[in-house]
Amino acid sequence: MKNLMPIDKISDWEERIKRHDAFWNCAIIDRPLVCISFADNESKSNSPKEKEYSSLRERWMDSERISDLAVCVAKNTVHCGDSLPIAYPNLGPELFSAFLGMELEFGEKTSWGIPNLHDWNDVKKIKFSDDNFYWRKVNEITDALLEKGKGLYYTGYTDFHPGGDAIAAFRDPLNLNIDMIDNPDKVVLLREYIDDVFENVFTSTVNKLQASRQAICSWAGVVSSKRWHVASNDFSCMISKEMFDNIFLPGIIRECRMAEASIYHLDGPQALTHLDSLLEIKELNAIQWVYGAGKGSASDWLHIYKKCQAAGKGVQITAAPKELNTIMENLKPEGVWLRISDVDNIDTANELIRRVSQWK
Repeated sequence: MKNLMPIDKISDWEERIKRHDAFWNCAIIDRPLVCISFADNESKSNSPKEKEYSSLRERWMDSERISDLAVCVAKNTVHCGDSLPIAYPNLGPELFSAFLGMELEFGEKTSWGIPNLHDWNDVKKIKFSDDNFYWRKVNEITDALLEKGKGLYYTGYTDFHPGGDAIAAFRDPLNLNIDMIDNPDKVVLLREYIDDVFENVFTSTVNKLQASRQAICSWAGVVSSKRWHVASNDFSCMISKEMFDNIFLPGIIRECRMAEASIYHLDGPQALTHLDSLLEIKELNAIQWVYGAGKGSASDWLHIYKKCQAAGKGVQITAAPKELNTIMENLKPEGVWLRISDVDNIDTANELIRRVSQWK
């Protein structure tokens, strides 16, 4: 902990990270973990001047713009409770697949991959290289964020999607669904190669961050001294439990074992088919349950959170203030990572933190 970079405007940054660290063990130091952040209406920091670009792709690749925006966001955000300012390189959810030769298209808000494995006879072209453009670019962006973020925010790692999501990007989900029946052995062999690549990519990335005295963080919001990983397989909502267990679960277990702590991003009601299998992973610490738009709110899914807690796993919950009493009455505080949304002032934030402190 002493080797981590302090955040200049947050005097208790160390205590906040200790609470995040305790989350992995379903433990509480002095109170449950609660994160609240909102725009600082009194901030005088302006957004960087917008540049002119020849294409959306060029804008996405501008490391200086990305790091300047990260500085602006950090200076214009209030962090209460255990929230901490973070920034991370983001070139879209299929970036990991681009490390292995797939090309990306860029839109205004996100990017998507262009499937490039049209024939299994060409599988050898799925290959990682240190000279890969996207791998070099994400490291360039990381360096820019590290340089400008000193004392302002923690720089984290990008949104990695190895395993089944990477293969779905190469093949296209429709083709991969057919492969699950016609070519399962080929899928497994490619997944095993991807597992090897990902372990090297993750290790290299986290080593780089820790060498710069960073707490480990990413899009999921946890800010920890531990080398933690977000495991996921969004493709899994399309397949049976048996297919998931036989073809993809071994890779997810390996991902969890290579990290000091891990959380699984469980996306959508159809993915609940695989919850029992995930809860049996000894090395998996927590579940991030994303029920999706139009599927209610956090308090409508208490039975899922209870099931995770009964299995000894932590849960990451985003809830509105009006849900707080229901959540506190039905769940154990140990192992809850709670983000409270829809808060826009310090007085309300402090009152909510006081209430969470009484959660026993």
